Amino acid sequence: MSVTRFATLRCRNCLAAVTIFAICTPIAIADEIDAQRKLFQSVYATAELGNWREVDKLSVDDGQLLASYVLWPDLRAAWFRGTLRNAVHADIDSFLAQYGVLRPARDLRYRYALHLAEAGDLPGYLMIYQQFYQGLENPKLDCLALRAELVAGQNQRIVNRAIDLWTVGKSQVEECDPVFAFLTDNKLLGHADFARRFDLSIAAHEFSLARWIATSIDQDHVDIADQWRNAQDKPEVFVRAHQRWSKDETSRKQLVYAIERITFSDPMLALELWLELTGAHAFSVEQDYRTRRHIALWAARDQLPGAYALLANLPQPAQNDEVLRWRARSSLREQDWENLLVDIALMSDGERNSEQWRYWSGVALQRSGAASAADAALIDLAAERSYYGFLAADEMGLTYVLDDGEITADESVISQLAGRPELIRARELYLVGLDGRGRAEWDDIVGYLTPEYKLQAAKLAARWGWNSRAIATTASVGEYDDLTLRYPLPFQKSFRQFTASANISLTWAYGVARSESLFMRDVRSSAGAIGLMQLMPTTGRKIARQLNLPYSGLDTLTNPHDNIRLGTTYLGQMAKRYGGNQVLATAAYNAGPHRVDRWIPESGNVDARIWIENIPYDETRQYVKRVLAAETIFHWRITGQIRRLSDGLSLVESAADSQKVAENRK
Repeated sequence: MSVTRFATLRCRNCLAAVTIFAICTPIAIADEIDAQRKLFQSVYATAELGNWREVDKLSVDDGQLLASYVLWPDLRAAWFRGTLRNAVHADIDSFLAQYGVLRPARDLRYRYALHLAEAGDLPGYLMIYQQFYQGLENPKLDCLALRAELVAGQNQRIVNRAIDLWTVGKSQVEECDPVFAFLTDNKLLGHADFARRFDLSIAAHEFSLARWIATSIDQDHVDIADQWRNAQDKPEVFVRAHQRWSKDETSRKQLVYAIERITFSDPMLALELWLELTGAHAFSVEQDYRTRRHIALWAARDQLPGAYALLANLPQPAQNDEVLRWRARSSLREQDWENLLVDIALMSDGERNSEQWRYWSGVALQRSGAASAADAALIDLAAERSYYGFLAADEMGLTYVLDDGEITADESVISQLAGRPELIRARELYLVGLDGRGRAEWDDIVGYLTPEYKLQAAKLAARWGWNSRAIATTASVGEYDDLTLRYPLPFQKSFRQFTASANISLTWAYGVARSESLFMRDVRSSAGAIGLMQLMPTTGRKIARQLNLPYSGLDTLTNPHDNIRLGTTYLGQMAKRYGGNQVLATAAYNAGPHRVDRWIPESGNVDARIWIENIPYDETRQYVKRVLAAETIFHWRITGQIRRLSDGLSLVESAADSQKVAENRK
């Protein structure tokens, strides 16, 4: 008797019931569930590769046990995904009919639909598309549906939809090529259509696409596209060659774009060229303001002399909060407290009242002799449990607000949530190592709960050891007082062992790991960093080689023990590189040491707080603050003692002074 048959017998009654999940959730003792997990884990990897033999080898009892597991549909879906090319379509259709509302079935349906289209069964694809995907505005799926209608002879029905898909400022997915060929072959695209897409491509800075489109318009459009490409590839050459070029609107836009490109690498050269251009071309007021603002902001980010004057001299309509933020940061660099107060006063209410500028306003007032006004601002801010709240408390010598306001558990609600089949599925996915799938199912369900129930769900996730969902779910309702829940201490043995080896603080490593991943072992960033401490594969490989640690790529980086070892070792190397300066090392962990080296002042030493504010990258600036605040909380969580955040803010030494120190140490 096959395992599929076991599943049918075991779950016969629950499958007959009409429920939202259409699965059987067995009531089993803990030992039975543990056995089910182990069975699932023992066969899932091979099933995912399209091999069902390991399941068939199971004994009758184990087969029945596995077939009654809540993740049985996930196992079957994984096997179907691995055998799509050879699977019996009727079996897939039956599976989808039985489990269609579950996420694994929905994922399978998507792949199955694409497989049908790829295999030439466009009518079969169209049937699924019309029922599940129509109206989602997915170009790939939409174009496949249009191809299906073309094959069915429904030519007139597709024209308008096909032209809409064609008229975009980027290259469409390759699935659209046959549809667009139909439009071209039947001369259904007119001059106005090509001109419209040309304009969209230019606006999107897709100049190669614009040139290709231009060949279907005229030589003038080809020349315009070539000019845009020159402005993009060699902006300085372009500007110098066309300073007194024809003064039409297109040429002015190209010159503005070229200046913007130059600004990224050399703001002062861009300014020099812009001043020359404005004497020869009638740029619009909006073009002038936008370009001058762009140059001034990049001059400030690069900490160039005269940057503050460029920002301050912008006409009032060109001023915005971003300009005022960088004015304030420039004033901070110069420790010009009176200017700083002016800069902050000009900000919008929302910006001015943010913790950041409340803190610096208080400091500026204090340094300017307005002690009573400063004290009022800083004492108020010191009540916040945050980076700026801690700094304000340090300024005033106040204790930190670290009372752990634990969320009260409602056992009746927690029990109700724990018994919900969809959350049981999410938990089991997490426990068998399919973390990402588990998070997706958790977020789907918890997103619909009331705030009160979300807090209880967070408590439940914490009890399950699912730290990322506990932290994220709590934050989603603006509840930040349960520090035990929000700042958990997982993998303590590994963190303690490897931070000691790397000669760095345990609390710092915890702050980095939480800020990087919320302790998710499998998470990947858009840049390609992987795991708990978000290591790039190249960095992981390099550190593993240094440690003589066997390295298996993804398997190593998603193993918490190995990832913590590699990440703490790298963090220790950054600390050593920057002479123990934790601020620089934290920034380097996020942005890379090559960038941080460029941000170190050439001369003079800088207050670490001011250096942090002037980090050019928004992401890194916020990251450093987040790690430092988290470390402060972790120190309190682990030791019960308060360690002042300011105590860890060493001066950022100039490159010259750092070199002298290094030479003296030799």
